[in-house]
Amino acid sequence: MKIIDRLEEWVISLMLLAMTGVAFMQVVRRYVFNTGFSWSLEVTTIFFAIMIFTGLSYGVRVGAHIGVDALVNLLSEKKRRRVAIAAVCLCLVYVGFMLYGSGIYVSKMMEIGIEFDDLPLERWKVLMIMPIGFALVGLRFLQILYLLITGKIDNLQLADEAADAMKLKSKDND
Repeated sequence: MKIIDRLEEWVISLMLLAMTGVAFMQVVRRYVFNTGFSWSLEVTTIFFAIMIFTGLSYGVRVGAHIGVDALVNLLSEKKRRRVAIAAVCLCLVYVGFMLYGSGIYVSKMMEIGIEFDDLPLERWKVLMIMPIGFALVGLRFLQILYLLITGKIDNLQLADEAADAMKLKSKDND
């Protein structure tokens, strides 16, 4: 799994770097040379989509997604784990729907064969990032489910904005 972890991080970093590079080149060409690339917006959008669908999985892995767990945290460890397992199972159902729907969408786009406006590339080839991204998210939720069932964790480790804000506030006061 370390390979997938590193691959996610590299893809996100490279897509952000590529988006920044293309946007910078477009600005320089437009305002310095009074010209531009017709394909820059589409390429930037493609890089952004790849970054977002890879970032979904990364966010699940590092617990960066926002969740409301104030009530759940009041429960006992056993009940908290049960609620977390139920939540992960619901997330897996949702991911299943999204994986199925995105697969149908990509297959329809493949049948139609529509290309991008400014790139000689069929849209379905780029849209494959949707089912790939949802498959990665499903894998991450399966990992969390395994950790919950085996008792290695007792809750979903979600982002805690309140705790983060309090830490920042205490650092500002120091």
